[in-house]
Amino acid sequence: MKNTSIDPFGKLLGLRQKAHPWHGVNLGQNAPSEVISFIEMVSTDTVKYEVHKQTGYLIIDRPQKYSNILPALYGFLPQTYCGELVGSKSAELLKRETIVGDGDPLDVCILTEKNIGNGNILVNSIPIGGFRMIDGNEADDKIIAVLKGDAVYGKYKDISDCPPSVIERLKHYFLTYKDMPGVKNSECEITHTYGVAEAKDVIERASKDYKRYVEKLLFE
Repeated sequence: MKNTSIDPFGKLLGLRQKAHPWHGVNLGQNAPSEVISFIEMVSTDTVKYEVHKQTGYLIIDRPQKYSNILPALYGFLPQTYCGELVGSKSAELLKRETIVGDGDPLDVCILTEKNIGNGNILVNSIPIGGFRMIDGNEADDKIIAVLKGDAVYGKYKDISDCPPSVIERLKHYFLTYKDMPGVKNSECEITHTYGVAEAKDVIERASKDYKRYVEKLLFE
C-alpha cells in the first residue's frame, strides 16, 4: 500500500528552510577552540565569491584581476560580526580611535593539504592565530585555522607552528587581492600577526558583536 502520510508540499517547504550560512549555522559547542566555518572560496577559484547577506546564496563579487592564488580555504565564521568590540580591540592596540569594525562576519583562512574543489561547504576547523588587518579605518581581522584532522596542518596548535613561508603567502594575498592592474590598493595593511590566544579573543568579541547586531535588528 502506498504511504500517503508524507505530505509532498511539506517536503518542499522543508527544502525552502535551508539554513542561512551566516545566521542559521552556529559556531559549534566547542567554540572558540574549535569552530564551524563556512567556505566561500577555494584555491582554484578565478573569481571572488561571497555570501549574499540577504539570501545566503553565493554571488560573484568580482573577477580576480591578477593571477593571485588563494593559499587556503577562505570564508567566514557563522554568527559572528565585526562591530564595536572587534573594532575597539584594534583601535586600542594601534592607538587609532577612528577604527571601527567592518560590519561583516569574521573572516577565516583554513589551511589544509587536501585539494577541495568547491566552496559553499561547512568545515570543522581549529583556530591557531590570525592577522590584524586594517582596510581604510575598518578592522578586517583574518582568523587563521587548520582543518580538523588534516594530515599535515592538523597538528599545529599555534601560528608559531606554521612555516613562515605559508604566513607570508597569506599576507601577500590579502595585501594585493584588491589591487587593480596598474593601481595598488594602499588602504590595506596588516599591522601584526597574532597567536591562538588572541584569535580566540577576537572570535569571542565577534560572537558578542553578532548578538548585539541581531538584537538591534530585532528591536529597532
